Amino acid sequence: MAEITQRDGAWSFDGEAIRIVPGRDRGVHAVRQALGELTVPLVALAGVAYEPGRKSGRLRLRLREGADPVLQATGGKLPDAADPYQLSVEPERRDLAEYLVDEVRQALTLEQVPPGPCDRYVLPGPSVPISASAGDATASFDGERVRLDWNWKTEESKKSGGPRTILLPDLEMVEWVPAAGLENGYLRFVTAKATATAAPKYDPHAVVLYGFKKDPLMALVAAAVMARMPHPGAPRMPHPGAPAKALPAQPPAPAPEPAPADAPPAGGDEGEVDHDVLLRRLRELGDLHQSGILTEEEFTTAKQAVLRRFSDA
Repeated sequence: MAEITQRDGAWSFDGEAIRIVPGRDRGVHAVRQALGELTVPLVALAGVAYEPGRKSGRLRLRLREGADPVLQATGGKLPDAADPYQLSVEPERRDLAEYLVDEVRQALTLEQVPPGPCDRYVLPGPSVPISASAGDATASFDGERVRLDWNWKTEESKKSGGPRTILLPDLEMVEWVPAAGLENGYLRFVTAKATATAAPKYDPHAVVLYGFKKDPLMALVAAAVMARMPHPGAPRMPHPGAPAKALPAQPPAPAPEPAPADAPPAGGDEGEVDHDVLLRRLRELGDLHQSGILTEEEFTTAKQAVLRRFSDA
């Protein structure tokens, strides 16, 4: 197992998943503390890197697009201190960080994890019920409905309608935009019935964010809601009232050619299939080595792991 413990938290990798535990230091960002322990399966990863710095380095995970509702909600706009997939590394722990990177990269190569986007969330997102107070409201979500409770900062025209409750099936989209410079941010819940969108200051389905420390916690509410909505990459089902589209006529499939009398059975021998898989894996590793993606040491280690895995099968 590869593991590293720092003041910001601890990462460990057991060959199948990376376990991220936030630190208990007072300087650890509230978003990391609120998320708590995370388990990131190998299938959710697109890559990992160690970035050296002048005073300290940084471990950084790169997840596949659409794998995590938190990243889906924030769109890469979380501050570095709040990003749960970064870990500050002290100079004397550089070797441990690089070892963890090597182990994860070898596992990604051996398991042939596709780097492309996901059509479902691999991580579950923040647990519910969840609540956050920032800007002009408190937003809470219990897994079925969103509730917005206004405070003294709320515009009177928005507050006059009382607290707002939005059922999950009525939601079409959730938007979280952090404050930037003199521009306020917002958390907005867009419903199917919305015909026009007012400025967040007046929108009864939006929370205005003023750029204070607790603002990123609203992103966790957004992520918890999005995790329970249809994934944006999933195939869209037709609306129940929409007419079905006629499929174009397909030509008849050609009849299969008769197999020669001396042809082997179609199923083949299981040992031959395993042997073919082994040769293909070794050939792929060789290509990665020749192209410079794998070093000599990484190639040797990965090849031994493949041979050991097939010999134990």
